[in-house]
Amino acid sequence: MSHKNKKKMTSEEVVEENKTVAEQEESAAKEAESAEESAENTLQKAVDELKAALDTQKEAVEAQKKEYHYLMAEFDNFRRRSAQEKLELVDTAAKGVIKDLLPVVDDFERALEALSKAEGSEAAKEGTELIYKKLVGTLKSKGLEEIEAVGKEFDTDEHEAVAQIPAPEEKLKGKVVEVVQKGYKLGGKVIRFAKVVIGI
Repeated sequence: MSHKNKKKMTSEEVVEENKTVAEQEESAAKEAESAEESAENTLQKAVDELKAALDTQKEAVEAQKKEYHYLMAEFDNFRRRSAQEKLELVDTAAKGVIKDLLPVVDDFERALEALSKAEGSEAAKEGTELIYKKLVGTLKSKGLEEIEAVGKEFDTDEHEAVAQIPAPEEKLKGKVVEVVQKGYKLGGKVIRFAKVVIGI
C-alpha cells in the first residue's frame, strides 16, 4: 500500500537528485576546506604575530644587555678613576708634607754640625742627633731617599749645578765635588734637586 502512495521517480529525476546531493556534498566539502584554510590562515597569522613579538622582545633584551654592559664598564672605570684619584691625593698630600719637612732636616744637620764644633755640649748633641735620626727614619719609611751626589757624574735629572771649581783630582772632572744642599727622591721621583758644585 505504501508502494502505491509513493510517487515513482524516473531515472532522470534520480540522476537530478543524485546530482543535487553531489553538489551539496561538494559545496559542504568546499565550505569545510575554506573553513580549514581560514583556520590555518588565522593560526599562521597568530604564529607570525607571536614570532614578531618574540623578535621585538629579543631585541629589547639585547639592547638592555648592551646598556647593562656599558653601565658596568662605566662604573668600573669610575671606580678605578676614583681609586686612582684617592691615591694621587694621598701621594700629593704626603709629598707636600715631606717637602715642607726637608728644611727642618737641613736645620737639624746644621745644628748637629754646629754642636759637633762646640765644646761641652755632648748632651745637647746626643739629644738633637736622636731626634734627627727619628725624623729621618720616619721620612725614609714613607719612601724618602737621599740623592747620592759626591763623586757621581753630574746628572741634570737629579742635580742642579750652582758652581764650578777646578777639580781637585783628574778623576773628579765633570763630577760632583761638593753638595751645597742635599737632594731627595720620594717614591723614585725627585722632589728636590741636589744643589752641587762641579769639578772642571
